Amino acid sequence: MTKTAVVTGAARGIGLATTKLFLAEGRTVVMIDNDTEELARAAEGLTGAVALPGDVSDPTGIDALVNVTIEALGRVDALVNNAGLADFGPIEGTTFERWRTVMATNLDGVFLMSQAFTPALKATRGAIVNIASISALRASTLRVAYGTSKAGVAHLTQQQAVELGEYGIRANCVCPGPVRTKLAMAVHTQDIIDAYHDAIPLNRYGSENEIAEAIVWLCSDKASFVTGQRLAVDGGFEASGIGLPSLRV
Repeated sequence: MTKTAVVTGAARGIGLATTKLFLAEGRTVVMIDNDTEELARAAEGLTGAVALPGDVSDPTGIDALVNVTIEALGRVDALVNNAGLADFGPIEGTTFERWRTVMATNLDGVFLMSQAFTPALKATRGAIVNIASISALRASTLRVAYGTSKAGVAHLTQQQAVELGEYGIRANCVCPGPVRTKLAMAVHTQDIIDAYHDAIPLNRYGSENEIAEAIVWLCSDKASFVTGQRLAVDGGFEASGIGLPSLRV
């Protein structure tokens, strides 16, 4: 029996790293992303991967995503809700339109995808892993929409764990700390990079693969009694105190 996984936001970053780890352990993976061109490039040459363009924030298209996924995989053993938007700015400069755009993908998308795939996960006693952020666990400036959406994801995860546990479905949340992605390195000044290194007990950014390892573990039988947890994969950043002076207004 070949196990399967569905990964959203799979065209790059943590989603792509997670897909590759799933494939390495022999799973078949449906990769979902709304960036059709980048998704096609990412999936090229990945044996066992099925690229499926889709927008997790669009409730009208979710049923079609589920139907195509089930047709491609036959079963769903794990759902990784990784798709997300990063939008940073001061509270006074965050319009309701920006707020709703972030919420639609980061929180609504997790709810919609999990809801739609629950019947399939019941059948396999599968696992849900939602990707939040260290911003779900500790407040920081410039993150009113992003941080609030991720805090919502963390709590939604616990709701899922409590209610779906009777069906054998486990639900957990991974909260990445600062990760050395191409996007982060493009927007983080050297001052911010140095400040993160000083604030993180391990004195460095994490890698996409390190986050993916935690996600894949939570989806595995090795985590069979782990549910309702918010796992900070952050080099100790949450434990280290207040936010960075360099990121304050």
